[in-house]
Amino acid sequence: MTIKKKSLTLLGAVALSLSVSGCGVFDWLIYKPDIPQGNYMETQQVEKLRIEMTKEQVEYILGRPVLRDSFSDDTWYYVYHFKSGRDASIIHKELIIHFENDMLTKVVGDYDLAEDFDTPLEQSRLPDAPMLDTEAENSEAPLLPEQRPEPVPLVEEEGSEYQAEKQFE
Repeated sequence: MTIKKKSLTLLGAVALSLSVSGCGVFDWLIYKPDIPQGNYMETQQVEKLRIEMTKEQVEYILGRPVLRDSFSDDTWYYVYHFKSGRDASIIHKELIIHFENDMLTKVVGDYDLAEDFDTPLEQSRLPDAPMLDTEAENSEAPLLPEQRPEPVPLVEEEGSEYQAEKQFE
């Protein structure tokens, strides 16, 4: 084979390999949208869950589940799947909620639960808030927000009363 044929064959092979791999080389120029699917949940939402909550309360906090068990309505599945268009990374999170007699009994999944999850909602309280009747009698008077001072104009105009009187005469 002559040098001209060898160089032409080599040039053809290089051109063919570049054309085949060209899509991967310039892939970063093509816009691809992010694809979120399912229930996006913040950790603050999941931390609001308490044992013995009703199904309505759970649905109010987390929204409707992606899947309810078709054979028994006592298991709800919350699934979130996110595929990034930029780098094709995938985030997948699940939360499985179990009920007995329409009351929340167990939560399993990729989210952390609150420390007081095992305390029923009726017995839990906000931080520094008095409990029901027992602590309310012993606690101090309720705190009131600061009262705003009386509004005072920043600049007093001289003779403003005189001008007002003159206008109405």
